[in-house]
Amino acid sequence: MITTKPNEGYALWLYKIIAGCFIFVLLVIHLIVNHLVAPGGLLTYMDVLQYYTIPIVPIMEIAFLLFAVSHSLIGIRSIILDLNPTISVLRYLDWFLIVLGIGASVYGIWLVLVLVSRGLSLS
Repeated sequence: MITTKPNEGYALWLYKIIAGCFIFVLLVIHLIVNHLVAPGGLLTYMDVLQYYTIPIVPIMEIAFLLFAVSHSLIGIRSIILDLNPTISVLRYLDWFLIVLGIGASVYGIWLVLVLVSRGLSLS
């Protein structure tokens, strides 16, 4: 029987499992394309910039980022739940993790968009 931790909830637990599966699939695609498909691999900064001009690449990288950030923060929350924090500590922790996740995601998306714009300016 599958059980979730107290204060985790079924939806959060299920998202963590699904995100982990997506991370695995996107990681495999990322590694294959970056190291096997590209002749000699993407070794230079210019190679990466040119690669990011392919429209599906930034979408895939942003999806990878979002799934990895959310999965890792939910995992950290799950580990902290093992310590049986009080409800008030858990509320502060939730807000901290949400702000941290949003900050990391916004920064990562901004970075991908910068790389895309630099790649497009080379064309």
